[in-house]
Amino acid sequence: MYEIMTPGPTHVRENVLAARALPCTNPDLDPDFFTYYKETCELISSLLHTKNETLILGGEGILGLEAACASLTEPGDRVLVLDNGVFGKGFADFVSMYGGIPVLYTADYLHTLEVDALAEYLKKDHDFKYATVVHCDTPSGVLNDISRICPLLKSYGILTVVDSVSAMFGEEVRADDFQIDLLCGGSQKAVSAPPGLTFVTISPAAWKAMKERKTPIASFYANLMAFDGYFEKQWFPYTMPISDIRGLRTAFENIQADPDILGRHARIAEAVRSALTGCGLTLHTRDGWSNTVSVFDVPEGTTASAILAALRTDYNLMLAGSFDVLEGQVIRIGHMGENAREEKVLAVMKALDGVMAKLGVALSGSLEAAYTRALDN
Repeated sequence: MYEIMTPGPTHVRENVLAARALPCTNPDLDPDFFTYYKETCELISSLLHTKNETLILGGEGILGLEAACASLTEPGDRVLVLDNGVFGKGFADFVSMYGGIPVLYTADYLHTLEVDALAEYLKKDHDFKYATVVHCDTPSGVLNDISRICPLLKSYGILTVVDSVSAMFGEEVRADDFQIDLLCGGSQKAVSAPPGLTFVTISPAAWKAMKERKTPIASFYANLMAFDGYFEKQWFPYTMPISDIRGLRTAFENIQADPDILGRHARIAEAVRSALTGCGLTLHTRDGWSNTVSVFDVPEGTTASAILAALRTDYNLMLAGSFDVLEGQVIRIGHMGENAREEKVLAVMKALDGVMAKLGVALSGSLEAAYTRALDN
């Protein structure tokens, strides 16, 4: 089995795996499970610094993104799609799918979203029901400042939908302070549980918008309203994946017991960036670097596929390329959740030293040594 250091899925602790192996009850009928589910949702809300309700949905992180759009969008709604990355632009597909009119605010994919420029745009056009923003756009690793973007949008009465699947718990997220109406996360990134679950925090304003719709939500599985009052009714819209949720709960308890989680991500990410640039490699984005994934351009004289294949063959290590407009152009190193450990990333740097030498790429120093120095400083 490969050592996976991709930007998700991440390493899963033994206590998470053990929780998933417990015997199952019937989650549709057992009142204790309704309480367990609710308490797990409340734990997630507390870790995201919000009083808003959280729901756990049975599906990979993209389900949360679609559910947010499906539940808010009515035919003809104008929706602002903040587009400075592949996933940012991708929100337009969900908006269109449910009859909305996506209006793309497209910015340079090599930079974090410039908030002052967005503010100027909104002065001229702010007639939007909601806006979508990606916190960390994983294909490029660009990080957007949701602490400034969302309050700006809310100042115009625009609901905010944030995809923080690849950022939360590696980057600070304070949902109430940042004025996020629908915040989407996933199990397989910095949370460090297996793929298969998404969770969404929902503000009173978002609930109000869903309840006051004039048209029915055009989905069943992606309908957040299907969970409305689930605890009081003791009823789920579908059978909940109890083993997955038990593992997720344990993963969040691990996060709760790790007060330095953000500091650890920041130290490791800075050391990786320092090592890459110090040895002559080029970070793909010019600013807005995420603490959960580092992305560098494929150096001249080789290819992304050659680097990735050599890492797998020679070091039993899996990094990631990218896709869409970035296919074949970059290499992505995931250092999030349980993979944000100094020794795990050290092995990546050592392997990259070996692979670059094998492929004839001349570095200006040892990535392993540069990374170690950066951590010590």
